[in-house]
Amino acid sequence: MFLGSLVYGFINSAILALLAVGFNLTFGISGVANFAYGAIYIFSGFLTWIFLHSLGLNYFLCIAASVFGAALLGMAMYYTIILRIKGMPLSEVMATFGLGLAIMELFRYFDFVGFRYTLPVFVDGSFSIGEVYVDYQRIFIALIAVALTGFLYFFTHHTKMGLAFRAIAQDERTALTFGIESDRIGAFSMAFGSALAAVAAIVILPLGTIAVEGGYEVLINALAVCIVGGLGSTVGILVASVLIGYAQTFTANYLEPHWMILVSLAAIAIILAVKPSGLFGKQKELEERI
Repeated sequence: MFLGSLVYGFINSAILALLAVGFNLTFGISGVANFAYGAIYIFSGFLTWIFLHSLGLNYFLCIAASVFGAALLGMAMYYTIILRIKGMPLSEVMATFGLGLAIMELFRYFDFVGFRYTLPVFVDGSFSIGEVYVDYQRIFIALIAVALTGFLYFFTHHTKMGLAFRAIAQDERTALTFGIESDRIGAFSMAFGSALAAVAAIVILPLGTIAVEGGYEVLINALAVCIVGGLGSTVGILVASVLIGYAQTFTANYLEPHWMILVSLAAIAIILAVKPSGLFGKQKELEERI
């Protein structure tokens, strides 16, 4: 069981990193805590299912269309909602959370419930590590997490848009003097973060069914990883994903699986009480703000 916990703990860490990276990127660049993130994840899953089963499109075309659709949704959210309340964090949280609820409940209203809403795996089959059997889809998820981390590093350090992202994140006023439009970059960051949520949904959802309730769990896990690691810190996200991922796996294996979500909630409570800025966060601590 211990070897299985180590193997599946690593895979669970990769899943958490995939779930959190889009939320973290949007907040790190635009400062917007997108509480509709879980809804966008579920939206992408259902959209892929609709394209695949109702329209009969090629699976890879469905994936591309869903990622693009999620990006458009994120950009539309920024220009129609966030832009009007930008700079008011509480209003941003309430607006995005309310919109997320509306999206998820809309799927429930149209009867998108049940076990028939599933996505096909990319790679079928499994192999063994000692006495532990691991399916290829989970290995694929881990590889995607590593590849996406490398891609984001390259994108933010070696592309014009990525450098603009970093400039706005580091010093918005100075970036404005160099002609970088903050609202345009904010909209693109919202779109990019939503696209990353779609990528996570498409590679993770084949492990189970697409359920409206899953959006809430995705949001909680993404928040837990970002808060523990430090909002806006990529290194913090990776470290927090490993810590929470292994804690959840050992909890599921040695206690009860349904307590996994409590690990995320407990992690949020503990880090806010001990180090509110997170392990690698750059926000000022409470004693520094007073």
